[in-house]
Amino acid sequence: MPQPKYRKIAVLGYRSVGKSSLTIQFVEGQFVDSYDPTIENTFNKMVSVNGQDFNLQLVDTAGQDEYSIFPQSHSMDIHGYVLVYSVTSMKSFEVVQVLHDKLLDMVGKIQVPTVLVGNKKDLHLERVIKPEEGKKLADSWGAAFMESSAKENETAVEVFKRIILEMEKADGNAAPEEKKCAVM
Repeated sequence: MPQPKYRKIAVLGYRSVGKSSLTIQFVEGQFVDSYDPTIENTFNKMVSVNGQDFNLQLVDTAGQDEYSIFPQSHSMDIHGYVLVYSVTSMKSFEVVQVLHDKLLDMVGKIQVPTVLVGNKKDLHLERVIKPEEGKKLADSWGAAFMESSAKENETAVEVFKRIILEMEKADGNAAPEEKKCAVM
């Protein structure tokens, strides 16, 4: 059995978009309904993806806005990023774009393993960001895209499994894709 791989993941986004709810839903399998602004929390969880165990350290960050100075600690020793916006907030969608730019500046790369997450998709009547808009933005970054509802436990696990796959791809350890063959 191969040794577990250690991976550190930062969860970033505007305030009250559901970063903590998504993280706690993944780690503990429960939805936290109360809003208590996060300063910064770290969670650990073992997860298996494609037969490989991963020891994840999740850094649940304080909400940022477009004027926040990007903390250096959010770029050092981080293997992948989950950037979260709320589908009910245009402001959070704008801020996540600024955060991505700041992240690339801080890391000094043109691309980093990233999953863009449109959270709170259960709030249908309050939605202002269409799934296509999130997908288009993620595509422009070369990032993965998902929508989720931490409240309904939709995709919380998939979000973190997807960032693992993105990190593995960046490391050159992409899962073998099905080879298609045509005989002429």
